[in-house]
This record gives sequence, C-alpha cells and structure tokens, in this order.
Amino acid sequence: MRETGYNREAAVDYARRWAMGRNPAYFDFEEIGGDCTNFASQCLFAGAKVMNYTPVTGWFYRSSGDRTASWTGVEYLYNFLIANRSVGPYGHQVPRSQAVPGDIVQLGDRDGRFYHSPVITAVTPTILVAAHTFDALDRPLDSYLYDVARFIHIGGVRNW
Repeated sequence: MRETGYNREAAVDYARRWAMGRNPAYFDFEEIGGDCTNFASQCLFAGAKVMNYTPVTGWFYRSSGDRTASWTGVEYLYNFLIANRSVGPYGHQVPRSQAVPGDIVQLGDRDGRFYHSPVITAVTPTILVAAHTFDALDRPLDSYLYDVARFIHIGGVRNW
C-alpha cells in the first residue's frame, strides 16, 4: 500500500461546484434522511480519488442501494475516517484552530449525537462551509445552531 496526498483544492472545488446543486452521478438522499454526509463523501472522493470497497466497514458508493453506511451516515463516516488503516482517506480529530479547507466538521447536540457534516471551504479566520440538505456555500460555521462540533482533519489517502 502506498500513501498519496489528499487534494484539498479538488475537494473544495467540488464543494463549490455542487453545494447549491446535485451531481447526477449520485442519488440525492435529502428526502430520506438528509444529503449532507453523501455530499461530504463526494467532496472527500474528489480529493482522494479512491474508495474503500471493503463490505460493511469500507467507504464507497456505486448506487443508492450499493454503498456503505459510512458514505451517507454522520457517525459512520467519522468512524471510518478515524479508524481507517486501509485504502482510502483517513483522518483524525483536531481542535478548531487546526481545521483547514477540505476538512470535515460535524455538528452535534449536547448529548453527543452528531447530525450534520459540512465541508470546510475556507478559514478567513472565520470557518466557512459548504453543505447539502440545507444547501449552503461559504456559510459561516458560527451561523449554525449546534452544541458541539468536531473537526476531522484529513491526513492523507492510502492506495494500492
């Protein structure tokens, strides 16, 4: 396995291109639970260029019915990125001050239930994000109502 870089610029470019619309290559989950993590995964894929096709615990999308939970589920994406030691993108949780464009921020309630996965598009020093479900482009993170936020810094990508 070899280490490859995560193309943050490609991830942010994808976020900017599709934040206010839908890429027809992917199903829109907005009406059946939300599309935010699907969109975040699309952005990650734009920057990683590789999926992890491990059944159940991997991270991939072939169709709406042939994908892993980590592609569309907030907690599942977090678990995949933090624990991934195989093919695909991986990351680690960092303080807000270390978040950079192309990283993911997840918003949660006071009970620690995370429910939203915006993609960081800029740090100006205000953090700006792009997201689906409630479509947003360069929305200030601080304009959301949330109790806790966790920042997932994408450390790199592994490929065969």
